[in-house]
Amino acid sequence: MKEIKAFVKPNRIQRVIEALSDNGFKSMTLSQAEGTGAFKAKGARPSLDFHVTDSPVVKLELVCQNEEAQKAIDIITENGKSPEKGDGIIYITSIDEAFKIKTGESLKRYDL
Repeated sequence: MKEIKAFVKPNRIQRVIEALSDNGFKSMTLSQAEGTGAFKAKGARPSLDFHVTDSPVVKLELVCQNEEAQKAIDIITENGKSPEKGDGIIYITSIDEAFKIKTGESLKRYDL
């Protein structure tokens, strides 16, 4: 299994979510976040919580089977990009194991 973390501009996230859902990726987690790095968005401003200048981002997380990861990456890339710089970044990590909290049952044999 693979975990995909994508940091996407807020004005592009709805397109990304809809495209993923339309292609069978139904379970994902979204978090509002602040990003700091080389790129500063037009709307970058001093953070209220941290002593940095930040740009608003949405962190999208999903877990999928290994063979589905490239499809998810392609969908996020296609629907998350814009004409401006700093569209975000995608990280991929391997998941060794996942379990249902209620039963302790392994999720390796289930579609995610």
